Amino acid sequence: MNKIEILAPCGGYESVVAAVRGGADAVYLGVKEFSARAGAQNFDFDELVETVKYCHVCGVLVYLTINTIIFDTELEKAKDVILAAARADVDALIVQNMGVATLAKKIAPELPLHASTQMSVHSPSGAKLLWELGFKRVVLSRELSRREIKEIAESCPIELEVFVHGALCMSVSGQCYFSAILGSRSGNRGRCAQTCRLPFSVGKKSGYALSLKDNSLISHIRDLQSIGVTSAKIEGRLKRPEYVSAAVKACVQSRDEGFVDTKTQEELDGVFSRTGFTDGYYTGNRGYEMFGYRKREDVVAATPKLLSDIRRSYKDEQGRVEISAKFSAKVGEKPSLTVSDGRNTVTVTGGSECEKAINRPLDKEKCRAQLSKTGATPYTIKEIEISLGKETSLPLSAINDLRRRALDGLSRKREIRNNYKTNDIKIERIDPHRAHGQRTYARFTSTEIGSGFKTLDLCYVPLKSDVCEVNKLINKGFNVAVEIPRALFSREKKVVSQLKKMKSAGVTDALCSNLAAVQIAKEQGFKIHGGFGLNFTNTLDLLWAEEFGFEDTELSFEMTFELIDSLGGNLPRGVVSYGYLPLMLTRNCPNSSAKIRCADCKGSSKMKDRMGKSFILSCDGYATEVLNTVPLDVINNVKKLNGIDFHILRFSVENSVENVEKRADFSNCILKNHKKTHGLYFRGVL
Repeated sequence: MNKIEILAPCGGYESVVAAVRGGADAVYLGVKEFSARAGAQNFDFDELVETVKYCHVCGVLVYLTINTIIFDTELEKAKDVILAAARADVDALIVQNMGVATLAKKIAPELPLHASTQMSVHSPSGAKLLWELGFKRVVLSRELSRREIKEIAESCPIELEVFVHGALCMSVSGQCYFSAILGSRSGNRGRCAQTCRLPFSVGKKSGYALSLKDNSLISHIRDLQSIGVTSAKIEGRLKRPEYVSAAVKACVQSRDEGFVDTKTQEELDGVFSRTGFTDGYYTGNRGYEMFGYRKREDVVAATPKLLSDIRRSYKDEQGRVEISAKFSAKVGEKPSLTVSDGRNTVTVTGGSECEKAINRPLDKEKCRAQLSKTGATPYTIKEIEISLGKETSLPLSAINDLRRRALDGLSRKREIRNNYKTNDIKIERIDPHRAHGQRTYARFTSTEIGSGFKTLDLCYVPLKSDVCEVNKLINKGFNVAVEIPRALFSREKKVVSQLKKMKSAGVTDALCSNLAAVQIAKEQGFKIHGGFGLNFTNTLDLLWAEEFGFEDTELSFEMTFELIDSLGGNLPRGVVSYGYLPLMLTRNCPNSSAKIRCADCKGSSKMKDRMGKSFILSCDGYATEVLNTVPLDVINNVKKLNGIDFHILRFSVENSVENVEKRADFSNCILKNHKKTHGLYFRGVL
């Protein structure tokens, strides 16, 4: 069994040094553009080159993040970043969307791709799809239990990366639009305002209903290794280098020794926490105990002395790279030194021949002592083979010079691990797509649909709907399709079973807002309609979907109408034109923060912010959607768009408000006397 990789976050160069000297096997970092942690220091291209060289010399891999949504206007910059990454010799790219993955394959075909946690993969079919598309690794959603991770590991050969320490977002990564909708700071663009850390209350109790304690699975690292996880990932590119050092040290100890010693645990606890840590997702113990927020005692725990002690631990190189050496010195021959790391070998010779000793000849112990002085380098010489002629004399300065030159030469060889071939391709401009008329779709929460909706081109009903009720709708003339849930935790088998029933009832179309749903629908022979949760934002995303066989797709509602109208490709595309937009998709329900039981909630409740505004919580038993306080309404605006083939009405809560779904005349169903929003279609995101 291979040792699980310890993967460290690096927002700046000092964090790289802290991670490497702490014993990390790999680091992940971002450049100035397209980083999901835009607030970190990040790296420019020159800094990236030097950082990769340093890490490779030390035996550490480097993964570069390009894990944000990208618009057409940014594709040239994305190309530059991919080229720079390949030329810097990074060991993998971490990407969020298929468009960037497609671009990377064209530019650097040999550069490995890792699927970001922003892709929201949390079930076997999503991992399987990525493996078939050529991805080497997938970073799983943080919300998975041990059993679920093991199931994914057994489903296909793709490498799995699991977060083992750091901040827990309340929302499934890639499915949070809260910060974007409230203030245009998009989490999918790396600019999250951390809205979830603000006070929100449920029921009669005030509190922090969206703030979870930090995740910590450090004590489970060996267990993760045993079930097939490749990489143990630490979150924290926005955190200080001391945090990185403490977390790496704890992870390495847990993996190698099976426990974390008291001093290291105290450092980890003190450097950053939110009222302690939780392993609730991994153990399946979700609920009240997982919630926490940063209090004064958490802040003051990071004392100057604590931070100073941690800094001292990574002040010097640790000599983590073990090498072997062969030294030869004989009278009348130039001395030589060969060093090898098992992969690279370097031999250097002296400038002049060795002379016969007049007084005291060179001995092996003196040679060994000098050659072992690797000093401020990452090397430790574990084996030295020494061959000395009789009565050989050689100045110690000559031995030191050989050692220095040999190690420098070895470092130069170690700097480049991959040497990728690159193609400086030209991104061809694709003419904007032009639609011929617009269709109207609607998404419902039940099968109780008024007769006026028969005129719609597609009516999405929940996949869990009763097949007999679906049959009745079809017989009445409704164009029925099913919506596969965005959250597929532990229910893929149920989804497949229900899809088969729906297919036998005559349903042929499925709304898929998750990669796993796309894979399942394709395997079951359904027409694939992409949902907003796929976060398609550029022409390359759409070209990929078209090639994969999508029927059509919703676009991300984080795009402006201007960006939408400029998209190219032939795949029919649409926008959400009405509905209470989902701001979050959560596995641990906000109600749990107040110990409200599911039996008391009955699937629909409310959460309030500091201003008293109410957010509806819509739960299906597996996950909860946090819905916006007011509905989106741009129905009249989308009619003016030339590049839109359809728009979709999302009915999420109206059935409990005004029985909208039962109305006979859907054209008058929009709530006329309520405040509405245009969402992000005009103001866009940062």
